[in-house]
Amino acid sequence: MVTEPGQGFEAATGDGPAASPGHREAELRTAYEGLLQIRRLVNGRAGTAVPAPWEVRQLPRAVALVLEAAGFTPSAVDAQGRRTRTGYRVAAAPEPGRVQVTWVGPAGGGAAGEEQDRLAACAAVLEGLGWVCLVYRGPRRRRFLEVEPPPPGGEDRR
Repeated sequence: MVTEPGQGFEAATGDGPAASPGHREAELRTAYEGLLQIRRLVNGRAGTAVPAPWEVRQLPRAVALVLEAAGFTPSAVDAQGRRTRTGYRVAAAPEPGRVQVTWVGPAGGGAAGEEQDRLAACAAVLEGLGWVCLVYRGPRRRRFLEVEPPPPGGEDRR
């Protein structure tokens, strides 16, 4: 979702209303290019290969930005909080310094059948940008990704 004017771009986490098409694509592209530029400026020789400190501090926002920029559809909810669209959902994990990515949608919408392939695709994109992703099974055996920054010095092992 886009925040109030002057507040900047806010990536879709999958817990807001479906965004209307229009200028969002240009804002998304600008925000993602800004993320990569920040990485180039602050990460030294690691460049865009690892998350920048800003991303680590704003983990759900950074992960959601990467997924949305990669073309994944965020889930959406209506005014009553009911899922209206199948897609990714990014939320803080119970443990600090991590986020969970789930593939969710309306009841009977087929999200459970898609989750293995869609989460694997999300992990591939995130890992390509230096994030560490692990797949787990949660309640009702539903899969989810746990995403965290690489360990210190992790960029030297690439």
